[in-house]
Amino acid sequence: MNKFSLLPLVAFSALLLGGCSFSKGPTGDLVGAEDRPEFNPQEVPYGMVPCPGGTFHMGQTDQDISASMVNMNKQVTIAGFYMDETEITNNQYRQFMNAIRQDSIDVLGEEYVMTELYPDTTVWVRDFTYHMGDPLMEYYYTHPAFDDYPVVGVDWFAAKYFCNWRTKLKAQANEEAGLAPYPNFRLPSEAEWEYAARGGRDLATYPWGGPYMRNSNGCMLANFKPGRGDYASDGFAYTGPVASFFPNDFGLYDMAGNVSEWCDDAYMEASVPVVWDMNPTNPDDNEPRKVVRGGSWKDIAYFLETGTRNFEYQDSARSYIGFRTAMIQIGSGGDR
Repeated sequence: MNKFSLLPLVAFSALLLGGCSFSKGPTGDLVGAEDRPEFNPQEVPYGMVPCPGGTFHMGQTDQDISASMVNMNKQVTIAGFYMDETEITNNQYRQFMNAIRQDSIDVLGEEYVMTELYPDTTVWVRDFTYHMGDPLMEYYYTHPAFDDYPVVGVDWFAAKYFCNWRTKLKAQANEEAGLAPYPNFRLPSEAEWEYAARGGRDLATYPWGGPYMRNSNGCMLANFKPGRGDYASDGFAYTGPVASFFPNDFGLYDMAGNVSEWCDDAYMEASVPVVWDMNPTNPDDNEPRKVVRGGSWKDIAYFLETGTRNFEYQDSARSYIGFRTAMIQIGSGGDR
């Protein structure tokens, strides 16, 4: 026998006889590594709701000839994830801005923080011609009366930066508490967003399931532009406080109307038939168009449909686009 073939056996015997410490069970059984951080897979992140995994038909829910080539139907499966119960509010975003000013402004620079991360309040004037948007430009983000309204004037890059900051904020708190870190906060994929908007109702036209914009009492079910400019008939002329209308079956508010929402995906006309049918996504740094979903306070009902696709350029901030964050669900198989 080759003497060198005995070396691994000799080395292992030395470990056993020499008393070197390594993880083992009390009876010499394989029990896994010790001193692992505590993690409860059932703990729902603060302000989020679980979206159980499932299968649904992605794409248009009503006949739409003009969009049939960019919004084909496709059956896809989504693993379980968490999503913010509401759109990110002005006050939540202000917490982010205060932290950036305190901890990172020396690194990022005042100009970058104020031009790239601070909400662009001029959108209330620039987005519409012959429109008196000055009061909203002055007060919408700064006045406490609007604290619970969705933040707007934030482009796709700023929304992504917010997600990274929120991830680090929670990771630091968990580390100090001796807990395992959470997965990253991020923007939802387009498929996740559409699946969440339907709330488990496959082929639902709107998040509440039905094809109508009013309930049986005649009350509007979302903040949008009814009829020919009858903005205030839903109770709000512009945006409204988050969670002003009923949630869908997943417990998510304002998945139709109020503000459109950034998704993580790049927009591609043929993405639905091209992407995979399990957790599909379309990341493309070279495509400046990013998906926005849900419709807003200034949109007609068509844009509020769960299957309607839309986009905006990634560096464009608008008075009608906000965002919410998502997180993968781990430790439970993603099926509940």
